[in-house]
Parts: sequence; C-alpha cells; structure tokens
Amino acid sequence: MKVLIADTFEKIGIDGLKTAGCDVVYEPELKDETLRAAIGSTAADVLVVRSTAVTGAMLDSGRLSLIVRAGAGYNTIDVAGASTRGIYVSNCPGKNAIAVAELAFALILALDRRVPENVAELRAGKWNKKEYSKAPGLYGRTLGLLGVGNIGQEMIRRAAGFGMNVVLWSRRYEGANRPMNEREARDLSLESALRTVRIDLAPTPGDVAARADILSVHLALGAETKGLVNTTLLDRLKPGAIFVNTSRGDVVDYPALAAAVRDKGLRVGLDVFASEPGSAVAEFHDDIVALPGVYGTHHIGASTDQAQDAIAAETVRIIRSYKETGRVPNVVNLAKRTPATHMLIVRHRDRPGVLAHVFSHLRKDDLNVQETENIVFEGAEAAVARINLDGAPSSSLCGRIKSENSDIFDLQVVRL
Repeated sequence: MKVLIADTFEKIGIDGLKTAGCDVVYEPELKDETLRAAIGSTAADVLVVRSTAVTGAMLDSGRLSLIVRAGAGYNTIDVAGASTRGIYVSNCPGKNAIAVAELAFALILALDRRVPENVAELRAGKWNKKEYSKAPGLYGRTLGLLGVGNIGQEMIRRAAGFGMNVVLWSRRYEGANRPMNEREARDLSLESALRTVRIDLAPTPGDVAARADILSVHLALGAETKGLVNTTLLDRLKPGAIFVNTSRGDVVDYPALAAAVRDKGLRVGLDVFASEPGSAVAEFHDDIVALPGVYGTHHIGASTDQAQDAIAAETVRIIRSYKETGRVPNVVNLAKRTPATHMLIVRHRDRPGVLAHVFSHLRKDDLNVQETENIVFEGAEAAVARINLDGAPSSSLCGRIKSENSDIFDLQVVRL
C-alpha cells in the first residue's frame, strides 16, 4: 500500500507506516497543482494531510481510496467529493484535545494577567507594578463553553483545577437548562470535576454568553456553526469579558468581534482567524490583532510534541487497520442512514455463487443494495446474509430466489 504524506509529519509516524509494510512517499511541501500531480504520479492509495487543502480535482487525478486528516477538523478536504468517488475520509479526533485546552487556558491566563504587556514594558525598561497588579483572577469565576467534545471536556477538567464554575451549551443536551447530573458527568468522565465545581447546562449559546465571565469556543465548523458567534451573541457578554477562540475561524463573525472589543472592552485570545496563510511561514495581516486587548497565536493549538506524537500514532493505526482488514477507523463520510427501507435476510449454505444468484435477481427487479453483511456460522457450512434494499422485494421475487437455488434454506423480509 502506497502512502503519500503531503504535510509535515513526525518521524515516529513515518517509521510506523514503514514497519506496517507501507511504501511511504514523504513530500511535506506539496500543495495545489503539485499535490494534484503527485497524487497521479505516485499512484498513492492513501493521502495523509494536516492543513493542506484537498480538492475534487485532486481526487480525480489518481487512485486514492483513503484520505487521513492527521488532526481533528477536516474542513479543508472536499468530503462531499470524496464521498461521491467512494473515497474514505478519516481523522484523529481527541488526540490534540489536551494541547488545545492547554493553549486556551494559556490565553485566558495571559489575558487575565496581561502577560504580553508586562513583558513588553519590562523589555522597554519600564517597571509598572501599580498598573499590572490589577487583575480579576480566575478562582470563583464562570467559564462559558460552546461545545463539550473532547476539547471542551479537557477545558472543564482544567477549569475545576482553577476553581472555576462552568456553564456550557452543546447540541447533545437539546436545550437543557439545569445543572449537569451525575450520569451525564460519568458519560464524559467528568465525575471529579462535578464534585469540585458547579457545571450547568444552558439552553442556547447566548445564554452561556450572558452568564460567563470568560467564553471559550470549541465547536466543529459546519452549516449550523458558521458565524454562530455573531453580534447578537457578543452583545450578551458582560463588559470586559474574556473571549477565546481556538476552534475554527469561520465560527466567529470577526468584524462583529472587533466591534465588541471597541465598544464593550472585551479582551480576546485567538488562535484561529478568518483568513490564514496557506503555508507555515508567510506574511499575515488582520486588523483585529492590532486592537488593544487582543492576543493572537499562529494556529498552534494542536502543536505540541505530545499531541503530534499521539496524532502520528493514530494515523498509523488507521492506515494499518485499512491495510490489514479493509476497515477504516474514525470514518467521517459514511452515511448515518441509507435510503434502505427493507432488509432481505437469506439463510444459506456457505457455497460459491449463492449471493451472486441473489444479487442477480435483485438487479432484475431494479432493487438497489444499500448495505450487505454475510455472517458465517461455526464450521463454515452455513451463513446468513442481511441485505438492505431501497424497496420491498415482492413475494414472487423471493419465491424465485429460493426455488432456483437449492443452497438457500429460507428468506425473510423485514421492514426497516
């Protein structure tokens, strides 16, 4: 199996792929047309990327069957295009969660204590203890979270360590407005945090903003979350509140955020921006980073040695599984529900041609197979096939399938 790596990637991951028997092509500078050409010239089966964009034209240029995003978010990959071409897209969720949460808290602490201004004045030869002794502190304050996935959960654990109460919104709680209960905390492995601080569920993102002293965003980018942090939501923040975004730039309306900084005195920490360079080193200009009280980092949330090693190991696991079993962990583009309306269950002798016989009859009746599974009984003498169809097979069709093949014991139709 040939693997093309088109982004920076840890040596431990490259070595792991080679140990798994993969032919590895490591070209971290590839992008745009050079990447499209390399996908064709290498005839790679698997493409590994971090932030490099993968377009539909690239998917047509070679024989890719799997794309692995060595990280969590996959908005730089044409997932819909991959789906129409039967190409798996997989990612490495949760492997960078600790690193991102650490950076988010670094920004929160820096904003609360104005660390960059402290450093700048010291370097300029100024001592200003009078000014920089003024800081609200974190203990007893309320951290608001939008999203409680892997990163949000790590944020809660760290908030508990600082003695901060938490108010959060997540679609998984369907508008609940109450304290998190013990079962919910146990589901997220947050029992210890719940014993230490108060964790409340809020019905809307705006309700989180209204109750938070510090608001931190940890949402995946999608149609429902694009521009979610807008003027309406920002208006509900307290004057002087802290706002942190380490998720995706497009989740936030940046002109609205800039206005809130000017009008409400928000202090802001950003690791992601509305428009970022396509390469690791480049010129960068964004008016928001010039505003007083706005700190920025260079989209480095996942960039710790620990996180990158964990992502590399997960990438190797995904590709090894695909190579050895044909199964792909963490697939993001399989249908959650197919158009299937009926299941045809076929009990049969485990002989060549039985399923081909069944599929041939289904085709003649214009029934499309959405999913199929064939389970072999101990001894490999008999098996049962479960075949999901986009319509109901008629009784006459079932009769023909059974009567024309003596290796079929019985058929059953189940409405889904």
